[in-house]
Amino acid sequence: MDIAAFIKDLIVKVVAIAWLLFILSWIIGWAIKGSPIPMGKARRVGQGLIEDAVWGAFWVALGSTIFWLISYIATSLGTSFPAPPQVEVP
Repeated sequence: MDIAAFIKDLIVKVVAIAWLLFILSWIIGWAIKGSPIPMGKARRVGQGLIEDAVWGAFWVALGSTIFWLISYIATSLGTSFPAPPQVEVP
């Protein structure tokens, strides 16, 4: 496995886990906020989870873009160098 494939594979795994955590916290936040719990503090906790999930989604999107740029640079540098010259012995 070359470095470019390793970086791409790592990026895909990290971004997938980050998006799954965003979805999970967003769902839990809405479930807590919409639940019929008479305590107002529980609803504020749900609202906080929703807000944190949205900020997390923003940072995941930004990080995904940066990771894609790193992967693109690594791929272009890995393929742009020519093969080393072969020495012919007479």
